[in-house]
Amino acid sequence: MENSVWKLIEDLASKQGISEIVINDPKRVFVERQGQFIQLNVQISKNDIYDFAKEVAQFNKKEFDAGSPILDGSLPDGSRVNVISEPYCQGSPAITIRRYLKSIKSFDDDTSIFGLNAKWIQFFKAMVGSRCNVIVSGGTGVGKTTFINLLLKEMSPADRVITIEDTKELSLNFPNVVRLEVFAPSKDQKGLSARELVKNTLRMRPDRIIVGEVRGGELFDLLQAMNTGHDGSMSSIHANSPGECLSRMENLFLMAGFEVPFQVVRKQMAQGIDFIVQLGRDREGKREVNQIMEITGMEGANILSQQIAVREDGELTPTGVTPALRDRLHHDGGLAKDFFN
Repeated sequence: MENSVWKLIEDLASKQGISEIVINDPKRVFVERQGQFIQLNVQISKNDIYDFAKEVAQFNKKEFDAGSPILDGSLPDGSRVNVISEPYCQGSPAITIRRYLKSIKSFDDDTSIFGLNAKWIQFFKAMVGSRCNVIVSGGTGVGKTTFINLLLKEMSPADRVITIEDTKELSLNFPNVVRLEVFAPSKDQKGLSARELVKNTLRMRPDRIIVGEVRGGELFDLLQAMNTGHDGSMSSIHANSPGECLSRMENLFLMAGFEVPFQVVRKQMAQGIDFIVQLGRDREGKREVNQIMEITGMEGANILSQQIAVREDGELTPTGVTPALRDRLHHDGGLAKDFFN
């Protein structure tokens, strides 16, 4: 008999605009479309939910049992899946599926993607071409991974790229790529943390290091890499503004237990990061770039920054500030010298 969870995923595969599928329990199934959740008139077998979770665990070479009640993985189509089991949620395991949107391939395929226009797409292409270090900031479900994937498409195939992810979501078709994945320890394997993987990456001769999302002490090692010749590296962070992004980075250092003065932490951030790109959603739920902030250095104990663009009246608008890295964006990224005039 066909598994009802797999059948639901297959039935929804042809539906446009669905970014999330959530199964709270056998009777409560929702999809997200343009930022709004819609309940479906379907019912799923609880046994099918458990069978689905076990098959996904097997596909990802992970465990899902009493000792490992949380499963993070991917589906064969590239979608991200999270399952949490009873008794940590009541009545049934809860499934959350972030759909992999195959339609988004590159900036050139849709010049209005993330509320941009052709001019700003040239800026982001120059940002990648001039090997700027970029942090993509945003809340849940605003497209941080999708945006990094768009930036990755603009990299040179000659670059050696190392990626570190909790679950494989990044899309790379270059020949010289190594993809590392965080694994929790189990009875059969030691497991490796994101920080251990980032530290090992420095021994693997990378041109660029891409961390799917920083959540802990791996930030320290990523910033070290950004400060020691691995220009053009990227990551994302969960924050609702560029200022909150910087504060969250400081907090990650503190929570990771580093006994480092905050001035040293801020200096690492100021020297390592070139731009923060802030993502959000408009009132209709469409994903958009809301701000572009450049980090320009330190003054005393404070990180200096300047707004390059902000979204006003539905358009990403230049603030009139010329980036400190304008010449680099021009010479190495091909950006017109009068772009900000």
